[in-house]
Amino acid sequence: MSDDDYTPHTNPETADGQDYADSPEPSTFDARPDLPEPPHPINWNLMSANDLEAELLELNRWVDWLRRTYGLPASVIPPMWHRHPELLWELSALHLSWLAAYDPEQNAAAPLGWHRDFADARARLREWVATSGTRLDRDRPTRQTSWPGERPAPPVEETTIVNRDQDFVDFIIAEVAKRQAAEYRFYAGADPETGEVD
Repeated sequence: MSDDDYTPHTNPETADGQDYADSPEPSTFDARPDLPEPPHPINWNLMSANDLEAELLELNRWVDWLRRTYGLPASVIPPMWHRHPELLWELSALHLSWLAAYDPEQNAAAPLGWHRDFADARARLREWVATSGTRLDRDRPTRQTSWPGERPAPPVEETTIVNRDQDFVDFIIAEVAKRQAAEYRFYAGADPETGEVD
């Protein structure tokens, strides 16, 4: 008999002779504590400073693996992807999908589904990169279109990429500092006794 043939014991009478069929206590399932938490969507706008830093570092590590493993050109994943929210969100979603597809509890066809999604994502990434104007050796902020009644968008200038890894570190430091400042302002308005925010 294989593990796949296992049928749970349905007799309510247990080995200790007690009948639990009419027990008012519902049975509970305790997940194995040694299993990792399943991937869940990441909302980059709502993360704490600490979570933001950890997730950016993990995503950067995975994106580096992805571009090398699949030989992706800068027209799909440019060095400064982290400075373009449209690329950050797309790559983050692709990473989460990959984590789910390669989870040990997943079925064997899940990686094939991920590769189909990956093909779609590559097309979107090419579009985002072309729109944003970031390249292998130069970068500029994504141009914004001002709607009627809004102030004109500030002009954008291209900069030469000198050291991508150092720029990524500087980016994380700046983003974490901004998030910490926002957290401080939020908690500074909290009542010390109740914890409620004004």
